[in-house]
Amino acid sequence: MGPGGGCARGTGPYPRRMRTDRGLRRLYGAGWLISAGVMLVTAHMWRLHLREVEQRAEEAERTKDEAARRRAVEERLRIARELHDSLTHSISVIQLHAGVEVHLAGKRGEEVPPALLAIQEAGADAARELRATLSVLRADENGQGSGLGQLESLVARARTAGLPVTVTVTGARCPLARDVDQAAYRIVQEALTNVSRHAAGASATVQVRYGPDELIVQVDNDGTVTRSPSAGQGLGLIGMRERVAELGGRLHAGPREGGGFRVRAELPIRAAA
Repeated sequence: MGPGGGCARGTGPYPRRMRTDRGLRRLYGAGWLISAGVMLVTAHMWRLHLREVEQRAEEAERTKDEAARRRAVEERLRIARELHDSLTHSISVIQLHAGVEVHLAGKRGEEVPPALLAIQEAGADAARELRATLSVLRADENGQGSGLGQLESLVARARTAGLPVTVTVTGARCPLARDVDQAAYRIVQEALTNVSRHAAGASATVQVRYGPDELIVQVDNDGTVTRSPSAGQGLGLIGMRERVAELGGRLHAGPREGGGFRVRAELPIRAAA
């Protein structure tokens, strides 16, 4: 108590409590600021971590794809070597013997049998196709193989071998994806081969129709099947079905009404684009 019974200024409990409250508020404020800063830094670090995880995942996926492509290239090269070693020699021997017989027949003044000429041409064509196949296996996606551009040559060889063939091409021709072009050629080739093997004395018709989104290839023959596996079960037909299925198309193969046999493939033009 001071003189006159008054209290001394600043010596009571209230100012001290006010100072304590202000200190606590400042402490709380500083704590919130620090917490907010820590949260921001943590969120930023978490985003960086997620980005790093995503980059690692993308890199792992790229590495996986590259490894798969490398294995595919190695397998293609292995197949190319096997084809070269196993087929090149045999085809060369066939060509050599056929060429010798043609030459000797010419020297003797004899007419060369059409079958022998067909063997000679088939050997040359087999060698060409083998080289094209090997180049595709050894090259990139731009490699060139057989396609409908060789259709006339294919038909000419079939006629030389004694199979009457007529060809009809309709629609506006357009560039085809390589896989579609090659599949169409192989289907015609296999179908004509089957006619020669299994329907003696038959004639064949080949129809190629270009549509806006679809290529239709159809081969009909009017012969009587003399020897054939069950419809749709021959290895050639199985190969056709696999080719067409890979391109997302449809294949119909079976006897026709009134006799003969039909192979019809419907291929999406842009299936491999």
